[in-house]
Amino acid sequence: MAIERPSLRSLTGTLLLVGGLIVYALLAMQLGAIINGWPIWGQTVIYVIVGLAWLWPAKHLLGWMGRGRRDQN
Repeated sequence: MAIERPSLRSLTGTLLLVGGLIVYALLAMQLGAIINGWPIWGQTVIYVIVGLAWLWPAKHLLGWMGRGRRDQN
């Protein structure tokens, strides 16, 4: 069994995912400073939305990373 070498697509996707999550976390921190004075229920709603918002782009990025692999069986 040959060891499959990671593709350039995997490297690119990994770098985009890590970089994107860093930017996303910084933006979420800024949003937290803005909504600091809001009622707790309003903050909770915003944090739930922001906490789940990264899933959609990450799903598509991971799907893109997995596409294009050749089945060598």
